[in-house]
Amino acid sequence: MPTPTRRGALVAGASGFLGLSLADLFRAEAALGSSTSVKAVINVHLDGGPPQHDTIDPKPDAPAEVRGEFRSIATALPGVRVSELMPNVARAAGRFAFVRSLVGSAGAHDAFQCQSGFPAADLRTVGGRPALGCVVAKLRGSPADPVPAFVDVMQGRPFVRNSARPGFLGPSAAPFRPDVSALFPRELEAGMKAELAARGEHHAVRLTLADGLTLDRLDDRAALLAGIDDTRRDLDATGTMAAVDDFNRQALAVLTSGRLAAALDLGKEPARVQARYVPPPGGGERSVTSEGEAAGRKLLLARRLVEAGVRCVSVSFSDFDTHSKNFPRMRNLVPVVDHALAALVEDLADRGMLGDVAVVAWGEFGRTPRVNKDGGRDHWPEVGPALLAGGGIRGGVVVGETDRLGGKVASRPVSYQEVFATLYHCLGIPAGRTTLLDPTGRPQHLLDHADPIRELV
Repeated sequence: MPTPTRRGALVAGASGFLGLSLADLFRAEAALGSSTSVKAVINVHLDGGPPQHDTIDPKPDAPAEVRGEFRSIATALPGVRVSELMPNVARAAGRFAFVRSLVGSAGAHDAFQCQSGFPAADLRTVGGRPALGCVVAKLRGSPADPVPAFVDVMQGRPFVRNSARPGFLGPSAAPFRPDVSALFPRELEAGMKAELAARGEHHAVRLTLADGLTLDRLDDRAALLAGIDDTRRDLDATGTMAAVDDFNRQALAVLTSGRLAAALDLGKEPARVQARYVPPPGGGERSVTSEGEAAGRKLLLARRLVEAGVRCVSVSFSDFDTHSKNFPRMRNLVPVVDHALAALVEDLADRGMLGDVAVVAWGEFGRTPRVNKDGGRDHWPEVGPALLAGGGIRGGVVVGETDRLGGKVASRPVSYQEVFATLYHCLGIPAGRTTLLDPTGRPQHLLDHADPIRELV
């Protein structure tokens, strides 16, 4: 029997040949030494800005116009309470770190700061700061990898506004953005539709071959492409052609392996596992820009991508932008996030993956302590909430405290960059000692403030 090639084995494995699962393939690859690290990050963006009072920092003794409609409930941690909308996180509190004092928001209504740690204006003259996933792609990825290092499946604002962008690293470090709208329909606001149209057509990656194009023909075309136009590539001082070459090689590796497409196929998961991530139908009022209870499976998708070898996955839940009807909308949306986060952490633990996969859930800012005349909470960059788990992060810890109204930090402020320093630490990347060259040839540190959250590492 002829010895199978790596390409052939991956194509066969992706289609279920010999009964290999994604996890089996990943473990086999790691055993062969072809994977540099099994550490990964799942970055969950709570699109629109989550209300701290109605999630992990309730204020039961505050006036009614501040505390709102929801009761607080006890968690598995003595003296620690969360909103009644989060019973699953409350039960699993020993696995989570609760950051109640996230500060330094730029106030921008996108996910850029939650992707990079920096405001969008930072280093704009040389292309801007890269997202963490793009840094991981640069440091840990290879164009020959059968899955990309960074997969961005965010929707809504983060997608339209291209929040997970490579910045000064250029297009070769850009994330793969498969279109998940068929799995999780998310209606865009009218203004966002115009923004998306202005970006053009190519904002997602197709994971299927064009009609009539076979793998053999694809290999032939790749060989032909590699043999032509060498002069133009040699003369390209900007690096653009090299970036295109890297992307083409990555696309070829991903398409021929089939592993990314297989990971995105939730139908390969047993029904009981899929059901684990979906809460029972809830109450409240679902916003037209929210995805509903089935959105909990986004975190199952993230787990499958990590299991397939992806190093960073970004997902989002919409829509926390509650300028009106905050309480009925949160009654519908927060239980979806609560259920999915607890399911993800427990699923990772059951599979022996929790120590290697760090999870963070947060948004671009918090929301106002005082409820407005329309029953909403407005933007509040002064302080926001964050949840972390896994990756070696110490669970069962509360970091920071806000004042009695939940509008100002009373102790232990935590910056976005401290969170990113913690995530880089989980990935085994020393943020304080690692630099990347910008287009001018100047080395740039990954972060300006590279110390992880000391209470968590």
